Amino acid sequence: MAQRHLDPTDPTAAAGPPPVPAGGDALADYLRAQATEFLRALRLHRESGAGAHGNGAHPSGAHPSGAGAVDRGRGRGPAPAPDGPVDAARALRRAARRLSGTLHTFQPLLDAEWAEAMRPELAWLSGTLALEHAYASRLDRLLQALHRLSGSAAFPAQQQAGRAAPARATATADPAPVTPLAPSVTRPSPADRGNLTVGAAKAGALLDRQLTLARTRAHSTALQALGSSRFHAVADKVALLASEVPLKDTAAAAADLRPLAAAARDRLTDAVAALPLVTAGNPYNAQALVHGLSPDPAPHPQDAQWHQVRLLLRLHRYALEVLAGTDADGADGTTDVRLLAAGEALDRHRDASEAAAAAAQAARTPRIAPATAYALGVLHADQRHEVEAARYAFQHSWRKEPIRL
Repeated sequence: MAQRHLDPTDPTAAAGPPPVPAGGDALADYLRAQATEFLRALRLHRESGAGAHGNGAHPSGAHPSGAGAVDRGRGRGPAPAPDGPVDAARALRRAARRLSGTLHTFQPLLDAEWAEAMRPELAWLSGTLALEHAYASRLDRLLQALHRLSGSAAFPAQQQAGRAAPARATATADPAPVTPLAPSVTRPSPADRGNLTVGAAKAGALLDRQLTLARTRAHSTALQALGSSRFHAVADKVALLASEVPLKDTAAAAADLRPLAAAARDRLTDAVAALPLVTAGNPYNAQALVHGLSPDPAPHPQDAQWHQVRLLLRLHRYALEVLAGTDADGADGTTDVRLLAAGEALDRHRDASEAAAAAAQAARTPRIAPATAYALGVLHADQRHEVEAARYAFQHSWRKEPIRL
């Protein structure tokens, strides 16, 4: 009797039944990996951190008022330290962000009570560690913008900030260089440049005082947080997560992750659809600039939507990272260059928006000289133009076809 052989041209016969995509197991692997990164960064922070940075994260609970504490009498931080604590704090915050975002997206597959308790704690830790670096980078951005607008030499405040900047224990990734794609910002005329130069030095000194004070307070807050029982409780929970992930039930181990990842993508798509991308595609946003001239200290009404899109884009990227472990060759698991470019544009948008708010806040300081107020006003307008440039770059990158690596 002749034997019946499978037709090699039949793809279904050659490949067999389609594989069942892993679900909760892949999610558990990702959470364990991020928890391990968190613990590794914490150990590196403790071992390489000299002075306050090392003591603040030490499980023994050493008080941050030791040798490395902030010198409040001079208003400056400790002497510069090696980059070890900086890199460790950056990795610590990176792991905390990914853990928090993954718990948010895939919470239906996890123990609800545990996830609800962990998410706010991780968000608190990530936000606390971000403040000091945010103030330092904002000051650098504003001083460089003043230097560019006035055409003068580097301000003394900028030089002092470079010499006396404390080790960035709460640093994150270095801000991306600002490369606006929108038409160039209007610069002051030569007649006005003289007035701007007169007030730029005082404006730079005022910004240096205000933002350095805020940075010093954020530094002290981070040290207190890293030495608190609240942080140690978070670290203990992450240590348990590195060994055991509390899934909702046994069925969650085989659940498909793609519907939850698709829901995160849909939330991002809906938020982007609500943005005024047509306005962002124009070189001049009159409504935004008119609000910038208002004395109202409230945040810019157009910025909140863009900040929310930035957060949703981050959640979408984290969901893709989880899927990459199960569907690395598929459309949902590869790197989308469009998402990377859009994320960089939104980061520049956030930095410029916060810098403009800081300039406006400094301009409201009582009894400042008119030349100083004028320089701060020009600086505020310049940063709002940078906001528009970032929106312009985002809408160009978002409307392109996805390019996957």
